[in-house]
Amino acid sequence: MNEPPEEPASSASSQPDPGAVPTSGGPLPIAGQAAQVIAAEAGDTPPGHTSAEDEGAIVTTIGAPNESAERRLPERVKTLLVGKPRDLEDTSIFHHVSLVAFLAWVGLGADGLSSSCYGPAEAFVNLEGHHYLAVFLSIATIVTVLVISACYRHIIEEFPSGGGGYLVASKLLGAPVGVVSGCALLVDYVLTVTVSIAAAGDALFGILPEGFYSWKTETELLAIVLLIVMNLRGIKESVKILLPIFIVFLVTHAVLITGSIGLHIGATSTVAENVVHEVRTSVGGELGLIGMLSLLFRAYTLGAGTYTGIEAVSNSMPVMREPRVATAKRTMTYMALSLAITAGGLMLAFLLLQVQPTEETTMNQALAEQFATDVGLGSGWLGASFVWVTMLAEALLLFVAAQAGFIDGPRVLANMAHDSWMPHWFSNLSERLATHNGILLMGGAALIALVYTGGSVGMLLVMYAINVFLTFSLSMIGMCRHWWQLRGEHPLWRRRLALFSFGTAMCVSILCVTIYEKFDVGGWRTLAVTGVLVAVCFLTRRHYNQVVRRLRRLDESLGQVSAGDTPTNEPVDPSKPTAAILVGGYSGLGVHTLLNAVRFAPGHFKNMVFLSVAVVDSGNFKGVDAVDDLRSHTEDALARYVDLARRLGVPAESFMAVGTEPVHELESLCLAIAKKYPKVVFFAGQLLFEQDTWYHRLLHNQTAYSLQRRLQWVGLPMVILPTRVR
Repeated sequence: MNEPPEEPASSASSQPDPGAVPTSGGPLPIAGQAAQVIAAEAGDTPPGHTSAEDEGAIVTTIGAPNESAERRLPERVKTLLVGKPRDLEDTSIFHHVSLVAFLAWVGLGADGLSSSCYGPAEAFVNLEGHHYLAVFLSIATIVTVLVISACYRHIIEEFPSGGGGYLVASKLLGAPVGVVSGCALLVDYVLTVTVSIAAAGDALFGILPEGFYSWKTETELLAIVLLIVMNLRGIKESVKILLPIFIVFLVTHAVLITGSIGLHIGATSTVAENVVHEVRTSVGGELGLIGMLSLLFRAYTLGAGTYTGIEAVSNSMPVMREPRVATAKRTMTYMALSLAITAGGLMLAFLLLQVQPTEETTMNQALAEQFATDVGLGSGWLGASFVWVTMLAEALLLFVAAQAGFIDGPRVLANMAHDSWMPHWFSNLSERLATHNGILLMGGAALIALVYTGGSVGMLLVMYAINVFLTFSLSMIGMCRHWWQLRGEHPLWRRRLALFSFGTAMCVSILCVTIYEKFDVGGWRTLAVTGVLVAVCFLTRRHYNQVVRRLRRLDESLGQVSAGDTPTNEPVDPSKPTAAILVGGYSGLGVHTLLNAVRFAPGHFKNMVFLSVAVVDSGNFKGVDAVDDLRSHTEDALARYVDLARRLGVPAESFMAVGTEPVHELESLCLAIAKKYPKVVFFAGQLLFEQDTWYHRLLHNQTAYSLQRRLQWVGLPMVILPTRVR
């Protein structure tokens, strides 16, 4: 089993792991009917199957994962919580796991829409008593949301494969800047989960009796764990579960906003007079014109949490239903309008109903209570029920919003892993076709952040907003550069450049003011965490590049190993000693494993069997065609190994499987091979470093060792042949 070398690739492409064992470096691992086909060749043909007859042909079979008659308890629990493995042979699977615009709005738009639960309140409170200025703040918020959304609609057009801020910055400003943007996004999505759950806890426990408050932190931790399990089941399943919550939130807050404005529609002139009076008093008083504008701008920037979540769609293009660009742009329209109307409307409602901040309740709860009183519901059961349903819907929507962190965060992590900025196993998919390693990491980090901050929404919001607008700013700057380079070539370059220049000015201003104002409150923490993560990425990339450079020498020396011109046509003889070699893509590393297997017992092995798993990961899970291409790539690599072995005078054949978990797929293949070839010895290659450290084990997979333990348990011999990396 060899570990294919790796070349730096774009985030949209799959990339093999220098520390991988028997995978082809591309597609999904699924051991389906391969074991049955091999068993049929051995003379043990299952009912309904025929045996393979072409000795030298590559047998490619894909099917549903094997299930043993006696399943272990952990496997049963896993199936109960996460669900059954998906069948990659089902061509409709790609359609099933994608999202139409409405469901994408629910799964991704909830992040932005939920920010109306705390962003407008934060901005309103920072007006410091000059509440009639909220009219201008509401207008500024609506304009900001619409401008940033318009910018991201154009980003979707320019980068239809997805990648969001990470890919935009990498392509337009260079890989180092892209890493900064990607790390900011990762921290952002961890905090998306944390701040949403913490705000949900505030909303929920605000309507519960005080005796329940002691359970707030435990409930929030449990909510994050629940989200982890839901997302391990798959994106579409988790979104459908949360759909009713999203709809209830829209209905209750539409009633709250339209009702608040409707109650004061006849007092429009009075409100206008009060706004004019507020402006005159502020300009002519202690504040002055500059002071009033500074107060407005400060409140505007500190309410930056209102504008978050807009970038989620561009980060999640792979989960959009075809045609992806049209679906994504429609989703962006839904997101922009719902967020702009809700955030701007809540600020006006705070002003019209003269809601004052308190320590006991959130601003939105105070607004709901005041609205119930003003419409005559009072404190009766009907009014209390409206407040309770509204706040419960808000709490649950915040729970839904945390979903965006589990959809986009692992995807950004996978893109960075493809480019070798992160360990490669973050791009792996589970049997449910979920980026499970990323989901577990995002969930674990969110749990730590929640405990560390004590669920303080104020601190979390500051940390959250800084990274959001760091990514926004880099994306806007990159697109400004892009359209400047297209000046004179594209008919709309002036219009697009003006749009992104305005967006850049807004985002950079918000970022700078937020860091300056909130540096001591939590700003330094997010800058420190993001900085450490950036350093880790550069160290990871440096290590992978060093390994690739060293393995290139092996490719150059063994990639074109000399052998006879005429391959042997002698068929394999299952009764003779056989070397079963686990390989990946054709490379010097695979040839090194082949030659070492021969040298292991000179003249002993009379047959060679090559095994490989085409591993489908997040980089190549883009449709049926992508999996077919991966299968073809694996078949070609195996054909070259078979040809080399036969030119060396050894009869050979090959087998493969396609799936997401290579160890499971390889185990099934090996067990079937052992039935056909009773005198088989399995061989796999593994990179060996002079000083084996914890980070080597972290950065390079341990597939060979895991498979060896499984095969030895059932009494099958397996030898790991080291490839020394000097």
